[in-house]
Amino acid sequence: MTFKPKRIVFFGDSITQQGVSANGYVTLIKKALDSTKYTVMGAGIGGNKVYDLYLRLEDDVLSKKPDLVVIYVGINDVWHKQSSHTGTDYDKFLKFYQALINKIQATGSKVVVVTPSVVGEKKDGTNELDADLNKYAEGIRQLAAKNNLPLCDLRKIFAEYEAKNNSEDKEKGILTGDRVHLNETGNKLVATQLLPLVR
Repeated sequence: MTFKPKRIVFFGDSITQQGVSANGYVTLIKKALDSTKYTVMGAGIGGNKVYDLYLRLEDDVLSKKPDLVVIYVGINDVWHKQSSHTGTDYDKFLKFYQALINKIQATGSKVVVVTPSVVGEKKDGTNELDADLNKYAEGIRQLAAKNNLPLCDLRKIFAEYEAKNNSEDKEKGILTGDRVHLNETGNKLVATQLLPLVR
């Protein structure tokens, strides 16, 4: 029997799109895994929300016949409500997310889910969208529990990191370059957290 490497697809928005760059989290994970045993792919598109993922699931993910899909979405669903009034209502978000899980699992692939990290890095809960992000992250935690899926809780991990390392309460520059997209430290942190879940 010929050995087939485990195929992993990281599925998400611009954070994942940038994750395939030289120091991005997807690239870091790819480098950390044995290339004879793992094939690592990124399927991130900037601005994507959960229903965008649902619409391109077939073409961008399932067609690659993954063994494991990491879903990392939610930032734009929250952020775009404020920035362009096109976010995703909470109930709809959970419905689409569950539909993604169902469709991926129906093909025999495993799923890992990730909570949305930050829009703004102030550590005292004064970022404008903290309450909403907390709510959506909690929704993903519940989906993980309900579907018995591994969870990478970046919302919690980022909060703990900011509490320790953001003494000046900066809005960006600790784990992100621009309040949302990961800087080198952020990419390293995400890669370190996800690695054990995808091995």
